[in-house]
Amino acid sequence: MKVTLNNLGPLKHASFELSDLTIICGDNNTGKTYATYALFGFLETWHNHVDIDLDETTVQTLLDDGTVHIDLKPYLTKTKEILQLACESYRLTLAKNIFAASPENFINTSFNIEVEQSDLEQAFERKIHTSNTEVFSLCKTEGSHDLTVSLLTHKPIHFSQRMLTLIIASAIKDILFASRLPKPFIASSERTGAAIFRKKINSSHSRLLKEMSQENIEVNPLELLFKSYQDYALPVESNVDFALKLETIVKETSFIANHHPEILHDFANIIGGTYHVNNNDKLSFQPHRKKINLSMDESSSTVRSLLNISFYLHHIAQQGDLLIIDEPELNLHPKNQRHLSRLFARLMNIGIKVFITTHSDYIVKELNTLIMLNHDKKYLREIAQEEGYQKSELIDAKQVKVYIAKEKLILLPNKTRRTRHQTLSEARVDPEMGIDAHSFDSTIDTMNRIQEAIVWGGD
Repeated sequence: MKVTLNNLGPLKHASFELSDLTIICGDNNTGKTYATYALFGFLETWHNHVDIDLDETTVQTLLDDGTVHIDLKPYLTKTKEILQLACESYRLTLAKNIFAASPENFINTSFNIEVEQSDLEQAFERKIHTSNTEVFSLCKTEGSHDLTVSLLTHKPIHFSQRMLTLIIASAIKDILFASRLPKPFIASSERTGAAIFRKKINSSHSRLLKEMSQENIEVNPLELLFKSYQDYALPVESNVDFALKLETIVKETSFIANHHPEILHDFANIIGGTYHVNNNDKLSFQPHRKKINLSMDESSSTVRSLLNISFYLHHIAQQGDLLIIDEPELNLHPKNQRHLSRLFARLMNIGIKVFITTHSDYIVKELNTLIMLNHDKKYLREIAQEEGYQKSELIDAKQVKVYIAKEKLILLPNKTRRTRHQTLSEARVDPEMGIDAHSFDSTIDTMNRIQEAIVWGGD
């Protein structure tokens, strides 16, 4: 999947490809977060922007005959066009819905995403229920190009024709794009405060419910509550929304918990304990080897910053997801930054794509180590064994894309001469030497030069 951006924040023109592990690094205020939020926003809302036109007779045939067959080949030939129109629709929402910023800042912005062509080979099945009754099904067999929609009951259907149209269109959207547009989960750089924010919102939520029950007012309390932080970007709102729903989220079980519990064990070692949500919706943290439960106010910034990530890994994560973390190094000791890098590698090797922005040399260097150790050489196997690296942590260089946010000479669309602008420059990822990230090396070289001058300058 390839994303192309123009006139987005500091980024004049930039493109990046999503891989199993995608890294954007660079100085502050160079466009890393803009690119990250734009990607997350599209993956989170693409269903709202993809438009599927149904023949006006489709729903009526379903109601009259009980079954309708929809040929998907015409949609398949138009996937690129459909996606381009979706990107244009999405672009118009960037200011208000994604960045919560002034529309003037996005007048000349463009956003485009390219995905692999669908082959319609995968099977698809969806059943629509009302109460305990299955109303109708949508089914496509493996390799078929037809979607079959069938009524499953003769009872009166309380769906309008528009609703039926939307349900069928939604199924076609998923058949065409769901396997090519990963489901995202984001931990924004503001995530450290989400746990404390959750406590305040839950308190407000309880008061609102009590007042509304007394006044007999019918209103969506969450909709009302979200008005208080609609001035925040969508990723921040998503983090708060996730934190609000922890008591519901804990009822689910991720595929990691079912099939890779050792990853959760290692993550608990990084944070130094485990989170708990009791029946009264009270969130606490229990440090290892201590018989105490700490509130989020009492817990360390590390515990708060990794809260949403922990609940995602335990209860939400599924193969094919995209885990996006803005500055994973926040509040982490260098030792734990290294451990978190190894956890990223294990996640990508079990089918979860990882996308990070980072300023951390420790994270990049540790990922380098995992790339360089991934060769069948005796001395490398010995190093890996001696240093405690596992095969599940090693990374194939072909699975990694790295981009440096910086200013350089680039060729803008419809121009013939290169000019200097802010962009994302792809870094080389070498199987032998790892990631070529000069932005870190130059800073470290400068620090070493100054320290050497201090130590040896008097001689």
